[in-house]
Amino acid sequence: MSVASPVLAIPSHLDRSLLLASARKRLPLAFDAQSRLLAPVLGQWQSPDQWSPAVTPIDGLAWAELPQLTAAQADEAVRRTAKAYPAWSALTLEQRVTQVGRALELLRGERDLLVGLLAWDIGKTWRTAASDVDRCIEGVEWYLQGIGDMLADRQSIGLVSNIASWNYPFSVLLTNVLVQALAGNSVVAKIPAQGGGVSLTVAFGLLFEAGLPVSLLGGSGRVLSPALVAHPDIAGLAFVGGRRNGQAVEQQLRGAGKRYALEMEGVNAYAITGFSQWSLLRRQIRAGFDYGKQRCTAYTRWVVERSLLDSFVQTWREAVADIRTGHPFQDDSVDFGPLISAAKVSELRQRIDQAVQGGARVLYAGQLVDDSFASDQDRSAYLAPHLVVGAPVDSELYRSEPFGPVDLVVPVDSTEELVAEANASGGALVAAVGCDDVEQARQLAGQIQAYKVGINGLRSRGDRDEAFGGLGGSWQGAYVGGRNLVLAFTQGEEPAPGRWPD
Repeated sequence: MSVASPVLAIPSHLDRSLLLASARKRLPLAFDAQSRLLAPVLGQWQSPDQWSPAVTPIDGLAWAELPQLTAAQADEAVRRTAKAYPAWSALTLEQRVTQVGRALELLRGERDLLVGLLAWDIGKTWRTAASDVDRCIEGVEWYLQGIGDMLADRQSIGLVSNIASWNYPFSVLLTNVLVQALAGNSVVAKIPAQGGGVSLTVAFGLLFEAGLPVSLLGGSGRVLSPALVAHPDIAGLAFVGGRRNGQAVEQQLRGAGKRYALEMEGVNAYAITGFSQWSLLRRQIRAGFDYGKQRCTAYTRWVVERSLLDSFVQTWREAVADIRTGHPFQDDSVDFGPLISAAKVSELRQRIDQAVQGGARVLYAGQLVDDSFASDQDRSAYLAPHLVVGAPVDSELYRSEPFGPVDLVVPVDSTEELVAEANASGGALVAAVGCDDVEQARQLAGQIQAYKVGINGLRSRGDRDEAFGGLGGSWQGAYVGGRNLVLAFTQGEEPAPGRWPD
């Protein structure tokens, strides 16, 4: 029986009009007379030739307007930011620590504003948005405490460019920007195409107040790419995104003498054989649906010994049975909100349909429940968990990372097939092996092409002192995380660890 949708009362700290009013009050120069956001370029707010609507996936409505720079404007912004490098790099480390520390104070002071804006930007719950902002602040604080030892006779390289996906604008993108600046570089970043622009623009305004040499450019990747990738003033590039775009960036950078760290994702597999710890796995499966699996380290490919398939499917069903997908501001009982867009949901449904036409079966199709949404709310960007088996090897569901709550289970009949299916994407960031025999699990883990492989447990990107990278097609260039992030965009006798072309 359908339950009538409630009239949702948005908490005052998450009211979008109040949040934007607070942002205008805090940073009046960041908005034009029509309340449109301007482009933060090296301490100045630049008016573009045109704007684009920032559409929130929560209800499909435009809630702000973001600047769209032309190629010429982007080129000039890169030149200006590069010119700030000599003066910034000439500061003592203590002076840079003071200014980056001041930036953290300002971010911390506006933490709730940033969390609220980020939640509307990309549809995160308050909890997941707060985690993203807090991880940035706490992570950069960790770098401030140890930057002296990390640099150790190393020198900055110049202007560093950042192109990142929309899912973690603070804990990944803004953290990179702040650490790169702390190491002595000037920094330019791109607003992610699919979301995050409002919260990031306000954050960069706070970095301006701390005197950091940073710029944030909004616009299409096609228009901005020449400035952000190939511009002669760019000394290094950090990229987080899909393989197609990452490989195109790599082709431009190869032989150009620029530093780079290119995270290009992959399908993260959990391989299960000789396994009986189902209650442990149930908890891991449920935890893995955080933020609707819109993470580069989400496990979406389950390679399972055929004799264990029924036990796995039962465990998976039990794990997701009480997961609630709905309006992210309704209450704490909602586990995750929308995907990044209605187009993403449509894409995933098409992938499932294509796989089914090729012989796959949908073992579980979660449903959206009326009382998880506000009355008359647009739900086109929402998708509940799905589990599919038997996807054809030529299907998109088999080949590519879904970046959403759609899991694929692949039954196998031997350990050789287990390893081959775990490696089907030609490299990944993380993987895991579930096996009661820990020694066998370690042997299998050594054959899986992923940077981090868990034994009866999930692996993640990690924070602070934990290195991060990928194998195969999932990564090119310097590894990041901990001291590696400093090594990646500085120069010295010690080389930056990573995957480099032969």
